[in-house]
Amino acid sequence: MTKTSTPTQKDGRVGANRHRVSQIGTESNSSGELRDRDNKKVGLGKKITLLRGISIITGTIIGAGIFISPKGILKNSGSIGMSLIVWLACGVLSLFGALSYAELGTCIKKSGGHYIYVMEAFGPQMAFIRLWVEFIAIRPAATAVISLAFGQYILEPLFMPCYIPPMAVKLATAIGITSVMYLNSMSVTWTARIQIFLTFSKLLAIAIITVPGMYQLFKGETRNFENAFDLHNMTFSGMPLAFYSGMYAYCIALVIIPPALRTMPLAICISMAIVASCYMLINVAYYTVMSAEELLASEAVAVTFAAKLMGNFSIAVPLFVALSCFGSMNGSSFALSRMFYVASREGQLPEVFSMIHIRRHTPLAAVLILYPMTMLQLFVGDIYSLLNFMSFLRWFFIGVVVLGLIYLRYTKPDLHRPFKVPLFIPVVFCITCFFMVFLSLYSDPVNTGIGFGISLTGIPAYYIFLHFNQRPKWLQRALDSFYRTLQIILEVVPNEE
Repeated sequence: MTKTSTPTQKDGRVGANRHRVSQIGTESNSSGELRDRDNKKVGLGKKITLLRGISIITGTIIGAGIFISPKGILKNSGSIGMSLIVWLACGVLSLFGALSYAELGTCIKKSGGHYIYVMEAFGPQMAFIRLWVEFIAIRPAATAVISLAFGQYILEPLFMPCYIPPMAVKLATAIGITSVMYLNSMSVTWTARIQIFLTFSKLLAIAIITVPGMYQLFKGETRNFENAFDLHNMTFSGMPLAFYSGMYAYCIALVIIPPALRTMPLAICISMAIVASCYMLINVAYYTVMSAEELLASEAVAVTFAAKLMGNFSIAVPLFVALSCFGSMNGSSFALSRMFYVASREGQLPEVFSMIHIRRHTPLAAVLILYPMTMLQLFVGDIYSLLNFMSFLRWFFIGVVVLGLIYLRYTKPDLHRPFKVPLFIPVVFCITCFFMVFLSLYSDPVNTGIGFGISLTGIPAYYIFLHFNQRPKWLQRALDSFYRTLQIILEVVPNEE
């Protein structure tokens, strides 16, 4: 990829003690290390403790999904009993996936999540396709959807019981997206601290729903569970879509803790246990208060639940849902910036995306890379059509990642693995993912076909942008000038490991 010269290399001056000082506030010592004004080495912040790791994983998983997916699962599974089985199966499957990712994260000592795992197992071409699909389809759509849920619920108390204008929702959504990007650009520490607060806020929201629901259950409100396993409405073609809704709510692979955290397996296991318990309890609470017909007729399940049980206090529920969505936006942005940062270090994105802000120690360019695409999806595109095949793309490539774990077991048996899962766990997870993905060809061939098409565009993109790198000199000069200008504007410099 194009290499950009740093301001320290080009515009530096010699200061006291023979240190070279750049015009953007860094200096290099006698050994060549870049230091900021506080004499700290310029590098990517790694202030992730066990508690923060749990909060980031839990905070990213528990988002809009738990307030959206119950309707999709019930609709496609056909009964209350089957929907609870799907929730439980998705929890077990997600735990298997999380444990598989824990092994990959502890034996591959690089940040980057999905991307770097595919790179290590299957090489740069498959990793680039994974990155390409993530960039143009999965992440913009997913971020826009969660952000729109935030915009809808944050305005709900202001407009209740009136209709919220779509433009007002989009403007509130744009403000939410911008604030998340700003937060992740300014401080790794504050991003993690706020994520802890948002995680406890969303757990409080779940408690507000779960505790009254369980109280009603213990009082004997069980009429909605009669004939819970009536399978007349269950269809074979609907089950993959039910699992898609369930796995969307879990989203186990959106966040992977940086490998510097030695307790990553413990953080993942604790997080998945918390999430699975919360999801099962909150769904039982829903069904205790609402019948299947009422849940299917609701556009906002949590709001309908609160209105039936809490009266005037129900106005607080949309605010807690909005905080939950904001936590997912924040955690996703934190993880994605690391993936694009690593992709740049591997030479598959311009070098400026692996540079670090000289004072904030954050990968500023990597944080901002998705901002234009997400805003475009928000204001111009119909993101809901993307949702139909987003799950196909996401779980296909998650299956590829875990297949890479199995492949590495045989190609690199001597690789140091501080944490190693039994082989049947990744095998079961991988088979289930691919079975679910390819069964969706029967359930929803149109959107699945579109997903295949988007994946295939990564092949010519790889050869255009990476393989054939002999560009005209005028174009190369223009790109070099653009990247240098961007580097100066953002005040970023190469990371000093």
